[in-house]
Amino acid sequence: MQLSSSFACHDAAAPTTAVLVLQVAAEIYETDCNTLRMGQYMCPDPSPNYNHVDPKTQQPFGCGPDNKAKVQCRAAENIVCKGTNKSTFDREIPCKWTNGYSFDTAMLLSIFLGMFGADRFYLGYPAIGLLKFCTLGCSFLGQLVDIILIATQVVGPSDGSHYIIPYFGAGIDVIRSNNETYRLPQDDW
Repeated sequence: MQLSSSFACHDAAAPTTAVLVLQVAAEIYETDCNTLRMGQYMCPDPSPNYNHVDPKTQQPFGCGPDNKAKVQCRAAENIVCKGTNKSTFDREIPCKWTNGYSFDTAMLLSIFLGMFGADRFYLGYPAIGLLKFCTLGCSFLGQLVDIILIATQVVGPSDGSHYIIPYFGAGIDVIRSNNETYRLPQDDW
């Protein structure tokens, strides 16, 4: 850090005034921006001329089936990324991949045409849709069950994507347990 100072005196006829000016030259740190810790960068970049949200899906642009999207991030003040000599860099963030299936459409189809299996055809389950069509929604009981399953987002699109939900709509994250997430008993339990 460089520190420079200057001392200035005004005219001798004027009252004696001394001004001390300190100038601090900020040091620029060059680092690999992929190793920055939380608080050393903002992701996504908050600048108003960078738009990262798709208005149709309310997810970041480029969100893929792996539920990750690359967005532009901004390093904190006085941090520059190695190689690019810029304060911006790309980073992957989690997102919810959507493939065009609307939650509102699925709910309306389930409520009004669920007895004919239209909701299951829409979501990509033709066998269950045909079963519901032939049995009139399994005597309307299957329609009621599907309304509940779609409303709670237990049943989603068959391709594994998420619903397109309006910006302030209810989004549910389903937590599942499998062999990778199961907690094994420890010795000190």
